[in-house]
Amino acid sequence: MGVRLLRYGLWAAIAVLSLFLAITFANTRIGRQSEGPQLGVPFNLIDQNGAPITEAAFKGHPTVLFFGFTHCPEVCPTTLFEMAGWLKTLGEEGKDLRAFFISVDPERDTPDVMKGYVSAFTDRITGITGKPDEVEKLLKGWKIYAKKVPTENGDYTMDHTATVILVDRDGRLKSTIDYKESPDVALKKLKLLIAS
Repeated sequence: MGVRLLRYGLWAAIAVLSLFLAITFANTRIGRQSEGPQLGVPFNLIDQNGAPITEAAFKGHPTVLFFGFTHCPEVCPTTLFEMAGWLKTLGEEGKDLRAFFISVDPERDTPDVMKGYVSAFTDRITGITGKPDEVEKLLKGWKIYAKKVPTENGDYTMDHTATVILVDRDGRLKSTIDYKESPDVALKKLKLLIAS
């Protein structure tokens, strides 16, 4: 009888401990998800007007980041066109939203080139470029893939991440919008970002 009671007590203790560990693990995961992963690094770049810009630009407002380049044949113009459409559709609801197009090809994308390119889509997106080593630092901080790919004519193109990154007011990753994601889904994600 005593052995059986001891056995039941041991199993009860294991069950309580398991339940405690499960609740602790769940709470930790929920806490992490609500905060979002902390990406990004300090940087010193310049915007399309030649003004200095740092990581502070990605905080205090809901922010949309897209990394690309002005010689991009399809992904970048398509994405910038879609971003301009989202901003227009959001209207007053999206007035606090900031959007940036960050060059992965700073050798060719000077501020003037960026300004001419981005302004063809909308005045709501700001181009960012700068010294290659600072751009590289920013790419690594946001875990963005970018690689120079030589072309047959002796020039080059850039292979790069085609995802739009949504950042909350604290500068944390909130969500992403995939290339050619449906406009309805993209707008829902943007509205959630604005509301957060």
